[in-house]
Amino acid sequence: MSDAMTVLKYDICIIGAGSAGLSVAAAASMLGLKVALIEKKQMGGDCLNTGCVPSKALLAAAKKAEEINSAPAFGVDAGKARIDYKQVQAHVADVIRQIAPMDSVERYEGMGADIYGAAAYFESAKKVILEGLNIAIEAKKFVIAVGGRPFVPPIDGLEKNGFYTNETIFQAPKKPDQLLIIGGGPIGIEMAQAHQRLGSQVTLISDQTILPSDDPELVEVVRRKLISEGVQLIEGARLSNIDGGFVHFEKDGAEAHAKFSDILVATGRRPNLVNLGLKKAGIDYNEHGITVNDRLQTSQSHIYAMGDCARHPEKGQPQFTHMASYHAGVIVKNILFKLPSKIDYSNVPHVTYCDPELGWTGMSEAGAREKHGDKIQILRWPYMENDRARAERRLDGATKLIAYKGKIIGGGIVGPHAGEQLPLISLAVQKKLSISDLSGLIVPYPTTVEVVKRAAGDYLKNKLFSDLVKKIVRFLARF
Repeated sequence: MSDAMTVLKYDICIIGAGSAGLSVAAAASMLGLKVALIEKKQMGGDCLNTGCVPSKALLAAAKKAEEINSAPAFGVDAGKARIDYKQVQAHVADVIRQIAPMDSVERYEGMGADIYGAAAYFESAKKVILEGLNIAIEAKKFVIAVGGRPFVPPIDGLEKNGFYTNETIFQAPKKPDQLLIIGGGPIGIEMAQAHQRLGSQVTLISDQTILPSDDPELVEVVRRKLISEGVQLIEGARLSNIDGGFVHFEKDGAEAHAKFSDILVATGRRPNLVNLGLKKAGIDYNEHGITVNDRLQTSQSHIYAMGDCARHPEKGQPQFTHMASYHAGVIVKNILFKLPSKIDYSNVPHVTYCDPELGWTGMSEAGAREKHGDKIQILRWPYMENDRARAERRLDGATKLIAYKGKIIGGGIVGPHAGEQLPLISLAVQKKLSISDLSGLIVPYPTTVEVVKRAAGDYLKNKLFSDLVKKIVRFLARF
């Protein structure tokens, strides 16, 4: 007969110690609440261990290789970059190691949280069971922050041939010689360019265009860059099966195939909702996520969901790491301060960290046209008209802004360091800045962020030099 289960009581119980869960745990603990934080795998979750951190470290290594290979144009010749894939992997692992202490058990225990390394499931809406620990937790509030996992589509022959996902590609035993990437979203694009630059021959196949959620004009710049570097892009293809080192597909009505040595599946993500006991807790959910309201409450008002596993029926499910701290702020305000804080996804910035980077925030052109018709204004400026871009020989880029009644409602950038410049557009959208506000901004020279100012200025220039203004100036010149 097993020992009686120990029941522990907390103010807040958080399931999942990824970016989202850690943010709530830190705030609640430091504000004096009794917090239980449960994680069955690694502290830091996907972002630290298999997502944002390792992918950006790999991209940084690939960028160094590209800089060496492109150096002769600057009068610097170091020869062709030599790639030591094991050392690249060591660099990735070292970056994770350096950041890991910030997400460690010790750090959060130091804040006052109790950390439990176990799988957890709801026995009821008021109680969570920790597997293997003979512990049950009861709490006034629960927060589900279990994140997601790679979605693997049912492709004939895929399991037989073996494949990587973002959870395993960074520990590959050797550099892939011919890497087949299935999926043209941000993960697929970033890994395609990184591996191509590190010496793999990459073929990327997608049933849609690449980066289908981004502005087509800006995506075209990325497409041209990938092709110029040797990535074989196969867009709009229907994949049929994988067999004997070949992937077979149909494109434009014709059957075709491509050879590979390794496969990376990058076809999106699904929330980790299996074995959570959500039905026992009376929580509404489906395969796409846990249903939440504007305050991130589930169908049980004392249970919240956040991060990749939370889905609003109207506002959707933006799956970005930076949404974790945003969701945490909403939940902390609701739980700790009893403020009716609500989510707002109208200005969520996102960046694909390929080279050139591509970022967007606010309304898309398609969304703006659907809402405002032809009354919107489109503002553009190319990198080739930017002096800093010319000095660095990086002319592959542009900015595009969407305005309505003279106010910035959306925009994006494709170009070097686009992610660092995007917050300016995000701020303009959030604060409802006008085209004139951006045009009048004083920015340092020479910087690539000037493309945002110049896009606004170029639009106003056409109005400034109109026939009417010219008549007014000629009249004033008489005095």
